[in-house]
Amino acid sequence: MSYPVEQPGVPEPLSPYERYDVPYALPPRPPKFRGRLWLHILLLLLTIGTTTVAGALHYAAFASEFERRAVQFDWSLLLRGLWYSGTLLVVLGAHEMGHYVYCRRYNVDATLPYFIPMPPLFFLTGTLGAVIKIREAFPNRKVLFDIGIAGPIAGFVLLVPALFYGLTLSNIVPGPTQGTVLSLGEPLLFKWATYLVFGPVRDGFTVNMHPMVFAAWFGMLATALNLLPFGQLDGGHITYSTLGRHAAPISLATVSGCVVMTFVSTSWLFITVMMLVMLVTLGPRHPRVLNEYEPLGPGRIALAIFALVMLVLCFTPTPIEIQDLVGGR
Repeated sequence: MSYPVEQPGVPEPLSPYERYDVPYALPPRPPKFRGRLWLHILLLLLTIGTTTVAGALHYAAFASEFERRAVQFDWSLLLRGLWYSGTLLVVLGAHEMGHYVYCRRYNVDATLPYFIPMPPLFFLTGTLGAVIKIREAFPNRKVLFDIGIAGPIAGFVLLVPALFYGLTLSNIVPGPTQGTVLSLGEPLLFKWATYLVFGPVRDGFTVNMHPMVFAAWFGMLATALNLLPFGQLDGGHITYSTLGRHAAPISLATVSGCVVMTFVSTSWLFITVMMLVMLVTLGPRHPRVLNEYEPLGPGRIALAIFALVMLVLCFTPTPIEIQDLVGGR
């Protein structure tokens, strides 16, 4: 009998089973939740500046009572502009941090909020809001739902007390009868809060809104727009989580409705153009999650209904209108 002789330096061939047990190195994953912190801070500081200037202008308009009183423009107005700036940034920041905190909870990679400054001369709010960027797929419908709804709830919880407290700083004055005025649509929440604070407002009179109220009003508008059941807006996340494949036709119906609303109020033009761009570039379908078939459960379904209630309470068909009252009574 003969035996094989082991030759030094020559490895024995692996069996068909052993070859699958050989360890190999995976490329290192980039760390999550990293970003350019300096950019987030810079955008926040710029937005504080633009919203404070906008707040000073709103406070001057509030103090003038529709130009019935003369208002001296000085540096003290900037301090009073913080009523608006602080309220608005807290509401918008809470909305985006709601998303971010739940991304951290579920280990879904995301950035800190990017605030978007806008010069008040071009946009009366001083900002276009804030966004976060989610950089990986959602693992399942529950995670998508929780991250999507956390933002609107966080912002809503803060804007409601800001609205009521701001109304206590406001007053009832005779409505303007001439000139050009900016008319803000009144969501149901605003109407109910006004009634609870002031009671019925007589004809010919109007609420002279404190800047804090305008910040809460813009928070309501942002909440309503984000909750529209379209694409990758918060409402789109919630709709896809709850209804699955039925979310696509709802998205198409939503953008069609917004196109119609542009004929009712030109203030719908911006969000409608944004939706159309998203529709063309990303398509009507929401990106799929890794696990499509995990049920949400009754608790999350109840929160989805609450999201619909928030949308109804914060929605207004004519957000911003410019009215010419020259020759009016």
